[in-house]
Order: sequence, then C-alpha cells, then structure tokens
Amino acid sequence: MSDVKLEYCEGEIYAMAGGTPQHAELIAAVLHVLGNAFRGRCTVYASDLKVRIEATDLSTFPDATVVCGATQVAVIDRLAVINPTLVAEVTSKSTEDYDRGEKLNHYKQIPSLKSVLIVSHQRQQITAFERAGSAWEQREYRTGERLALTEPELALSVDELYAGITLES
Repeated sequence: MSDVKLEYCEGEIYAMAGGTPQHAELIAAVLHVLGNAFRGRCTVYASDLKVRIEATDLSTFPDATVVCGATQVAVIDRLAVINPTLVAEVTSKSTEDYDRGEKLNHYKQIPSLKSVLIVSHQRQQITAFERAGSAWEQREYRTGERLALTEPELALSVDELYAGITLES
C-alpha cells in the first residue's frame, strides 16, 4: 500500500499532489453537506475510496463519491468501486482543467453515474453535470442559489456549502 495517492490510466501511474488547507476545508464541507443530504438514502465516501472506470481503464480518487444501493467493486481491483451514482471534485490551480475536461469525460463513461459536481476553489460556484438519457446537461450555481438534482435527488445551498471558507485566489 502506498502513502501517496496514485491514479492509474491505461497502464500509466500518476502521483496525485496534496492539496492546500483551503482545498481540504472545501472538500470537508462538500462531504458534510452530501452526508447530511443523503443520510439513510445513499452512502457518501471520502477521497480514500478509489473509483474504477472500466470503459476507459482509469482508477481515480474523487474528492467525494456517493453510491446509492449496494456497492459494487471491480473484479481486477477489490478496493475500487465501479458503481458511483454521484462524484464531486473540488478544483485547484493544478487540477481544474483536468477535472473539467479529461477526467469529466472519463466519469461520463460510468454507466451508473447520474451526476458530477465540480466545486470551484476560486469563487462560490458549483458546476453540475446531470445525465439526461444519453446526453449530459450542465448547469452553474452561484452565490444565493440552490443546486437541485433530479438523480440522485439533491438540493443544497451554495452559500451553505461555502460558509466560513476562505477561497484561494
């Protein structure tokens, strides 16, 4: 077992950099809000849980993972789940382009995945991607707004998520 988080994709292994205190605080806020919202309905996991995207051969550690129903693990990696319902990523200077681009495209290949949340480290903004049949719909939520997802059913206040957090500039 490695002390460093590693991401695996198509035979290549990449070390994942550690985050700033502000990044860690925002992830904790996301986990808190999701944990309260899904209590008794779904299981919310922290970034220690590996998610495997079998269609693209990526194994990664989302900042938050929600599984509704029984957790299924990968045949080739019993420590990786293959059936998240929602994943959330908190951006950083070094990961924002990847989180909103290539990594998001990997996530969209997971059959069970219904929603992806990208939480900004620079401004009070959550970008929600929600599966609509074979397509994905994107919506932005900012200060004073409430995020609303159909599946999994979720409503949360942007202000509540960011309350007391100093954002990175």
